[in-house]
Amino acid sequence: MQLAVRGTGPALVMIHGWAMHGGVFEPLVARLQEQFTLHLVDLPGHGRSRDSAVPFTLDAMASAIAAQTPPAPWLGWSLGGLVALHAANRHRTSVRGLLMLAASPRFVRAPDWPLGMDDAVFAGFADDLAHDYHAAVDRFLMLEAQGSDHLREEVRLLRASVFAQGEPTRQALACGLALLRESDLRATLSALSVPSVWLAGRRDRLVSPAAMQAAAANTPASTYLEVAGAGHAPFLSHAAPVAQAIADFIGGLPA
Repeated sequence: MQLAVRGTGPALVMIHGWAMHGGVFEPLVARLQEQFTLHLVDLPGHGRSRDSAVPFTLDAMASAIAAQTPPAPWLGWSLGGLVALHAANRHRTSVRGLLMLAASPRFVRAPDWPLGMDDAVFAGFADDLAHDYHAAVDRFLMLEAQGSDHLREEVRLLRASVFAQGEPTRQALACGLALLRESDLRATLSALSVPSVWLAGRRDRLVSPAAMQAAAANTPASTYLEVAGAGHAPFLSHAAPVAQAIADFIGGLPA
């Protein structure tokens, strides 16, 4: 599995969301690279890791990232949040802090979790993926941008980023959707041993801010923050306050 390293200073591991790659974080990289050494992961089947043999499972991806990076806080956006949260519990010497960016321990609604999305939405993406690859990805990008104060600009940036390092494989996209539909890490929250911050976009249509707030409330040493006017990709529409929140969190971690 490949990753890019940018900047100087204490390390920060950054994990992208579905269909993307580490390059999507460029607005944050521009603001953080003078303070931190950024390890920008490309998940298997995506970007520079398109031909990676690492299985697309939370355990395999978390282990591969931990083996290639120094002990550091981990930031996970959307699907990447599942990988980071899993790693925080399974690789405790590697993950010094957890930044959940528009990410939830469970993405899909359940009788005891009404804050998730209807599974039919993810089932629809899976069906679209089987029949029209590009349309499925574009529909997902539109959902990510919904609610943002800067919807058109955000969609433009997402569309420009998604294939900037080549197309993700269909297998990786299908596996990513399966993880979003099936993963439930709520039971791991109470055992989290590192500080965490849960950073939500107030107008996110994919991951409810209420879901993130509920998750933070069940996690020790956690903080919930919300970006007004942001959708599912607050680091694109509101890069400056998101970068500041990340720097403040890392600056407050124990030495």
